[in-house]
Amino acid sequence: MKVILTGASGLVGSALGPALSAAGHEVWRLVRRTRTSEQEREWNPAEGRLDAAALESVDAVIHLGGENIASGRWTAARKERLRRSRVDSTRLLAQAMAATPCPPRVFLCASAVGIYGDRGGEVLTESSPPGSGFLADVGREWEAAAQSAASPATRVVCLRFGVVLSPAGGALARMLPVFRLGLGGRIGNGRQYWSWISLPDAVRAIEFVLANGSISGPVNLVSPQPVTNAVFTRSLGEALRRPACLPLPAFAARLALGEMADAALLASARAEPQKLLRAGFQFQHPALEDALRRLLAGR
Repeated sequence: MKVILTGASGLVGSALGPALSAAGHEVWRLVRRTRTSEQEREWNPAEGRLDAAALESVDAVIHLGGENIASGRWTAARKERLRRSRVDSTRLLAQAMAATPCPPRVFLCASAVGIYGDRGGEVLTESSPPGSGFLADVGREWEAAAQSAASPATRVVCLRFGVVLSPAGGALARMLPVFRLGLGGRIGNGRQYWSWISLPDAVRAIEFVLANGSISGPVNLVSPQPVTNAVFTRSLGEALRRPACLPLPAFAARLALGEMADAALLASARAEPQKLLRAGFQFQHPALEDALRRLLAGR
């Protein structure tokens, strides 16, 4: 397949691109900088600029772009940038696909379990309704923009990522220095569920969804064994052979991070990958303890 990939330099994209190439796919990248390769095409979602020719003769588009929600406090201006980086870029791709005489057969667009909001211990599957709050509102707009590309010719899948675990980046990489010093611990009361997936399983799941024409709509990209934050932090301490008994109180998290603390660290989303499991996907790392050991050992 000829695949267009956005977000190719991000945590997931940097692993997915080589995996797709190794599987025999022809991978082209949409980049916001000046192109440096024959298999790159430039675009600028903020300016609504994308050469429609970039999508000609393309079999699949995988959109992983979007500004990092954890890279700074959520001011009103930054929240608007977070929203626009997801919604506007997705809408631009959908419009470009609709204008192409022969549109791609499949459009995989990133989303997140944040769409469910703070739901306590409720088990959340793809049929669960969205929740409330900033991330849930962005998720609804994001997925609506992606679904506008759906047609008899184009299958659309919204990949609802949980916390993607890799020592090379993302949440785990930010936690490792603190936990290696023995200074880690639960956040708040620790009862909030964190839905997670290892980076290798995330890449394999995307490849699985890409190839499986019967899967469409939202798909939870999470392990079948979500855990509470207390379990997660304890397991990370055990994997590193360090104590994890210095909790971060909720008020301190809010003081440091503002609204983002409630939405990204203290909110509870107990998501399960119902669609993946029913389609026969098999996880390499279904259990957190084993996943952490293997990831930290480079396996």
